[in-house]
Amino acid sequence: PAGLNNIVGLKPTKGLVSTAGVVPACRTLDCVSIFALTVDDATAALDVIAGFDAADAYSRELELAAGEPCRLAIPRSADLDWFGDGEAKRGFAMAVDIVRKLGVQTVEVDIAPLLAAARLLYEGPWLAERYAAVGAFIEANPDACHPVTRDIVLTGRDGSAAAAFAGFYKLEELKRQAAPIWRAADALLVPTAPRAFTVAELAAEPVKHNATLGRYTNFVNLMDLAGLAVPQTMRTDGLPCGVTLLAPAGHDLRLAALGRRLHAASGLPLG
Repeated sequence: PAGLNNIVGLKPTKGLVSTAGVVPACRTLDCVSIFALTVDDATAALDVIAGFDAADAYSRELELAAGEPCRLAIPRSADLDWFGDGEAKRGFAMAVDIVRKLGVQTVEVDIAPLLAAARLLYEGPWLAERYAAVGAFIEANPDACHPVTRDIVLTGRDGSAAAAFAGFYKLEELKRQAAPIWRAADALLVPTAPRAFTVAELAAEPVKHNATLGRYTNFVNLMDLAGLAVPQTMRTDGLPCGVTLLAPAGHDLRLAALGRRLHAASGLPLG
């Protein structure tokens, strides 16, 4: 992840970049992301690869909004869980302080609907979509896939159509509940990851810890948001700590305008 490697990660709006030729995970959600040293490099790459593609059924013709967010939403403290990582908590507090020093107005918001949507990615009908994409291949070639990935995907084969529609309805309800966020602010600032894990920790608890890492990201495509992760500080243990800017579909360049200033204010070396 960009946030754990001191680099920029640009997650475009769904459909802005063609996924034709990409092995699908969830075709309705898949995005081709960009890793780069700087926001300018990321947006330069986006300028080259973005655009409508008739070969991709989920490609969209989008006009990107211009300008820079003036009001930035910050999650309530009740919605921020650091899973015991005080360094990550300190890093996010530093980022909020930098934002305010840049003259950006901040407002505290309730992100509970977003966190609820995040759980749908691996507990709702999108597991069935993953199975629809690659399940037959995995069943025919069980040893060709990482066992954790295999086991997660195969749990999607037993879902019912009724359960899928229940998940779709739930997501629309959560979008409606989250709407006040975008009325109160132009963009949302969240931690890129709530804590850092070692490779050994992830190997021991891959599903649990990857779910933790995705606390502030797993809802992004479900809620049709654009995202930009930027480095923010280095922890006292030597690990990088980053933040992510989120905004409604089509606001990719607006996030870049603020992300560029945030990254510059961090004073960090590149990469």
